[in-house]
Amino acid sequence: MTKILDGRALAAQLRARLATEVARLRASTGVVPGLRVLLIGEHPASLAYVRTKERAAREVGIDGRIERLPATIEEGALLARLAELNEDPSVHGVLVQLPLPAHIDPERILAAIDPRKDVDGFHPLNAGRLAQLLGPPPDDLLVPCTPRGCLLLLEEALGGLQALRGKRALVLGRSTIVGRPMAALLLAYDATVTIAHSRTRELAHECRRAEILIAAVGRAGLVRGDWLAPGSVVIDVGINRVALPDGTSRIVGDVAFEEAVGQVAAITPVPGGVGPMTVACLLDNTLRACRAQLARNGRIRS
Repeated sequence: MTKILDGRALAAQLRARLATEVARLRASTGVVPGLRVLLIGEHPASLAYVRTKERAAREVGIDGRIERLPATIEEGALLARLAELNEDPSVHGVLVQLPLPAHIDPERILAAIDPRKDVDGFHPLNAGRLAQLLGPPPDDLLVPCTPRGCLLLLEEALGGLQALRGKRALVLGRSTIVGRPMAALLLAYDATVTIAHSRTRELAHECRRAEILIAAVGRAGLVRGDWLAPGSVVIDVGINRVALPDGTSRIVGDVAFEEAVGQVAAITPVPGGVGPMTVACLLDNTLRACRAQLARNGRIRS
């Protein structure tokens, strides 16, 4: 039997815990964790996604707000706004929604966020700390949300992260947002990690060797059922919209789900797997960032 890893249910559990912790923090310090999400332009998918983040933040008691800025904003003006948010003590987490308009350099923008408020975990300092880990991430390290969500799903599938030790893990995808930080997390838990990508030779063979497969390439149904090792655990990060014969469309992952079920020990569905965990982990990062900032100011114990 294949276990379907319910990301919605696991995310709901995490949000419930966060709501309790946020309420306790507010009662003891009077501080409400603050999150600001900057949305540049009118990208419809981005707008829907940031609204989901805003609703989830309010659900757990975080002061989450969207700041909508015009697509024509100059890079200097955006940097100036980030500088203001970096200095605002009521804001503990700052996120710039990607993608950005072509005239704005995303690397420069992401590097301008205070790494202590970088709840997306994309700042070079946070990425560097993650790459050097030799064990579980410390509480003050802001890990990218999707890899952290994948790690929690693996913990659910395996009955604990200690089970990763020595396992052969394949990360299919090498992006700085998912693939590379995911590989760093798996290494931190002593997995034996391979990173594969679109130019990897004998990709099916590499997949068949993996006891843990993280698929994050953005190609619908790339990984077929007969590519998967019996008893493996599959985390499907892919979100792909495919057209149907009747003119409608649906969202599918990078793994051929129906072919995988019955072959693997556990797998995430798309949708309903990694996506809800990404949002929940953003809220977790915001609370972590808030606590770390209060500890530095002597408001709470670290």
